[in-house]
Amino acid sequence: MGIPEIVAGAVLILCSLVIVLVVLAQDSKDDGLTSAIGGGYNSSFYENNMARTKDAKLSRFTRFSAILIFIITLALNVLANFNK
Repeated sequence: MGIPEIVAGAVLILCSLVIVLVVLAQDSKDDGLTSAIGGGYNSSFYENNMARTKDAKLSRFTRFSAILIFIITLALNVLANFNK
């Protein structure tokens, strides 16, 4: 196991921990009783500006972290098979 594999493994572990923490920090998407009583559609200023909210930023960061984990895992697999 060489230095690049160790570094990539450490980055993979770090990204995995970050994605777990970011997912835990997100709010639930369940509307609960409000949806049952109100019919499920509540148009508000908050919903119209969802792209700028904390949850939207966390969602984008989650997506970025997942893609990064996927790429690093593939790179580690290729690197490990290349060194055989």
